[in-house]
Amino acid sequence: MNSLGTDGGGTAHHTAYNTVSGDAVIVGPVLMAQHIEGLRMPDRAPDVPPSQGPPPSRVFVNRTKELAGLRDAAVALADEPEPGVLLVVGVGGVGKTALVAQSVRRELKELFPQGQLYVDLEDLRRDGVVDLAAVLGRFLRALGVSKDYVPAGLAECTALFRSVAAGKRLLVMVDNAQHAPEARALVPPKGLLVVTGRRALPSLLMDGAVLIGVDPLDEAAGTELVRRWHADADEETAADVVRLCAGHPLALRAAVEWLAARPHLTLEDVVRDLTAAGRYGTGGDGVQEARAAAMGASEGPQEGGGGVGEAVDTVLDSVVAEVSEPTRHLYDLLGILPGTTATTDLLRATGAVRVDEALGELVSSRLAVLVESPDRPRRCRLHDVARSHARLRARALPEDGRRSVLRLAVDFYRDAAAHADALVLGDRFRIQPPPSRTLAGLSAKQPLFASRSEALDWLDAERVNLEHVIRTAAEHEWYEDVWRLYESLWALYHSRKHLADCVATGRLGIEAAQHEARPDVEIRMRNQVARAAYEGGDLDHADAELAAATDLLGLAADPRLSGVVWETRGLIALAREEPDVARELFERALEANRAVPDPHGVVVQSYNVGQALVAGGRWTAALDVLDAAADVARATGDAPMLPRIELVRARALGGLGELDRAAAAAVAAADGAAGLGQLAKFDQALALLASLAGRAEEEPLRAAYEEKLRALRQAVGLKPPDRTG
Repeated sequence: MNSLGTDGGGTAHHTAYNTVSGDAVIVGPVLMAQHIEGLRMPDRAPDVPPSQGPPPSRVFVNRTKELAGLRDAAVALADEPEPGVLLVVGVGGVGKTALVAQSVRRELKELFPQGQLYVDLEDLRRDGVVDLAAVLGRFLRALGVSKDYVPAGLAECTALFRSVAAGKRLLVMVDNAQHAPEARALVPPKGLLVVTGRRALPSLLMDGAVLIGVDPLDEAAGTELVRRWHADADEETAADVVRLCAGHPLALRAAVEWLAARPHLTLEDVVRDLTAAGRYGTGGDGVQEARAAAMGASEGPQEGGGGVGEAVDTVLDSVVAEVSEPTRHLYDLLGILPGTTATTDLLRATGAVRVDEALGELVSSRLAVLVESPDRPRRCRLHDVARSHARLRARALPEDGRRSVLRLAVDFYRDAAAHADALVLGDRFRIQPPPSRTLAGLSAKQPLFASRSEALDWLDAERVNLEHVIRTAAEHEWYEDVWRLYESLWALYHSRKHLADCVATGRLGIEAAQHEARPDVEIRMRNQVARAAYEGGDLDHADAELAAATDLLGLAADPRLSGVVWETRGLIALAREEPDVARELFERALEANRAVPDPHGVVVQSYNVGQALVAGGRWTAALDVLDAAADVARATGDAPMLPRIELVRARALGGLGELDRAAAAAVAAADGAAGLGQLAKFDQALALLASLAGRAEEEPLRAAYEEKLRALRQAVGLKPPDRTG
């Protein structure tokens, strides 16, 4: 049962204590021993090796030389103490990924049974740059590391990846690499990295990478493939199709899939149609003109010197011209929409009709693929070659129509992100008004997300799309949408530590606020950038943003805006080991939240004041502030703050030498954090309990808590399972 304790000053608090007979309060070693016996650890994630990557095609011809090269190189490198690298190079859509998928199914999976990891860098590329920390974060989660333990910075992610993957023989597959450094950063400590790209990367080759070239299919192999798909085809007609498609597998597949949907036609009809399309262009759609304009504006040579690319465009022109109107409209939408992937809800919101049927036709034609995602909605994207073609088509569409689609997309993402933010961070201070549509109104079937974790997964899955949407809104001068989206994205950036994205996108938010002459918004935008810079260790950048925000405080009516600025400045002072400065700043933030009043803000800033007082060795004063904060948190149902408060209380009590009461507070922190799934705080509480037991010279207890701490870290994937016992 529980007892109500009091601090020395007589202030009541409600820390839970275990009791024995009568009214005797059990503290110290007895409490800790009983706590260890009843401590419930999180379930260890199933120790299942990741098996990522696109599935292999059941119809696969030729490529004997390439498959043999992949196999021989992989076998030679598999037993080497250092990891190996294979570089698979060819034009877009030529079958590089399909080749690797076949090789994995046939040989590589057995060579690397401890896991296969996969990423398509094109889905994560922004302004030509890939967030490698986000890629490594995905890999860490696939290897069993809890999201709470995935660090933010690239250096920290790299170090943890190398630690977690040490001893594992992994196969890492990376599609669409453009630069050697982005591939090199993903080499596993032991095993093999297979990289696909459209051009060779000389510095990787200088590092010892083995090059596997993938050319378009020759006439014999292409003819065999066409006749496997279309058994009635005669060899000469099949060869004509291969020639018109320049041996490009994607073009061949699209042409034959088009024919399969029209059983009244023959392969000769395909030949006539492709010949006419190649001779007469696109019948007024403007794709050939758009392609010519794009080539004229390019600074470098186009893929395939125009031959393969033009052949593929010719096939895609013919296929798209013959699909149903809803499918053609959907294809054009995908060419207009910002970002790389789309859900059916987004497609409906931007004007698509008969979405499931149209998407099915695109997928069956191999123009679109379904994408694996941690969130609930099914996602699709165009094949990268088809995407280029669709975007060329979009350039030929009327400007008003494109702008209307983009307007609808921005509206959809603005409201959806606001709902996700509300689920993830609850009733926090926000400047923007509530979204205009309900969460149910954004989806045709089931809600986009229904819980905090689902909302966070949705934001993470949409991260690249959302950043494209923000840039699109900025380009069209829809400034209110820019800053509203950026305000909502703090839920993602803070929770998943996408700090570089937060800083980069924040510049657009600041500029949008300035365009709208909204000093209150600019303060919020600059503070979010400053928080990201602070958490990334760039304190000077954070200071600069806060200085600009501070200059605007006199123009903002809501006192909470000054509160968020003082809070961030206080965190920076703590990081610089200036506890007295930090305390003064947190106290100013506390007063700003009391002035509103904002109960959650009062709890958070009281907790921060307590941290600063503990850092300055002012233990008793810290306890007074923290006890008051706990009372407010209980009264307002702010349960997530209670384990944090108890953890700082335990440190204050430990500073006073009151080890029994410190142990009680640390026990409460551990149990509360475990119950709420705050694994990082649970970790800190266990470490503190081990330290308190050591100070009390209770070595068996110290060892027991350290063992629990090891078990927790093993459960969250930070250590490989012990297979010795």
